[in-house]
Amino acid sequence: MKNCEYQQIDPRTLTTPTATPTSTLPLASKNVQRQRRRWEVFPGRNRFFCDGRIIVARQNGVLPLTLGLIFITSGLFFIFDCPFLVAHLTVCIPVIAGVLFVFVVFSLLHTSFTDPGILPRALPDEAADIERQIDNSGSSTYRPPPRTKEILINDQVVKLKYCFTCKMFRPPRTSHCSLCDNCVERFDHHCPWVGNCVGKRNYRFFYTFIVSLSFLTSFIFGCVITHLTLRAQGGNGILNAVQQSPARYPSCFHTYLVASNLTTNEDIKGSWSSKRGVEDYKNPYSYNNIFTNCCVVLCGPMPPSLIDRRGFLPPEDIPPIITTEQELPPFLAKNDTNMEETCQDFAVSCTG
Repeated sequence: MKNCEYQQIDPRTLTTPTATPTSTLPLASKNVQRQRRRWEVFPGRNRFFCDGRIIVARQNGVLPLTLGLIFITSGLFFIFDCPFLVAHLTVCIPVIAGVLFVFVVFSLLHTSFTDPGILPRALPDEAADIERQIDNSGSSTYRPPPRTKEILINDQVVKLKYCFTCKMFRPPRTSHCSLCDNCVERFDHHCPWVGNCVGKRNYRFFYTFIVSLSFLTSFIFGCVITHLTLRAQGGNGILNAVQQSPARYPSCFHTYLVASNLTTNEDIKGSWSSKRGVEDYKNPYSYNNIFTNCCVVLCGPMPPSLIDRRGFLPPEDIPPIITTEQELPPFLAKNDTNMEETCQDFAVSCTG
């Protein structure tokens, strides 16, 4: 047995140190009182820049590659091909390429830096209320593993699935992105090339990006072939290869999705098609008109962001800031309860 002497300290007998002027407090204690914005404690896997004005996915390493390919390809075209084509054809070629280039870059950045339609997670009280509703709806001994609700949309039964991460029933056409760890409204897909999810709030910019990129690549490809043909004086038959450019396929696919009012996620899963083996399974979100579907998807009003990432947190919701003991005075770094536990631990170590 280890022999040591100690004196039990009663925390209630300790005197509180005199208040230190605000100007002499360490910098860490000042930060405790600073108001924090919601993006600083956002639970999803996203990165924020410019004080929360820009939101991107945490895995956005492919976005610089996308920008680099666009800038390098367009730069080589403007440097080596445009001077020859202007001298032999028309000055409109670099003008058209420049307009398409601006559209591509603008729509890409707008897609990457826009909130795709992230739904805020349920508050603890809301999550507890939903759990009580689920418990009351089932039997006392059995709870169905898939937590779902059924609603009617245009006389079509739509199932709402429960998200165990966000603690809520997902609204129609909402899906949880495993990469960003968020529920995204009208989730289309997670696109690594733009470094963000594609959903309700940025799909129109994504569609503008792929269409303008298709026109830009086809235009550059055609101009390069024309340049080589004029230099070689070999005819124009090679220009037919422009119609087989692979860059046209994504724009055609998403044009079909826009005209049908579908998402990539719904098309892959076959949610509203014959892929499920049901012939009369119609899309409840379609307006049965191509023009109306295009107007709703591309020209509808922009919904507001629901996560309020630049809003301030209420004082009671601000999590404590973890600081080292060297940054705070000893009596400010620990409260009375922690001090009492420390004294008890010391007593046990001496008698052990």
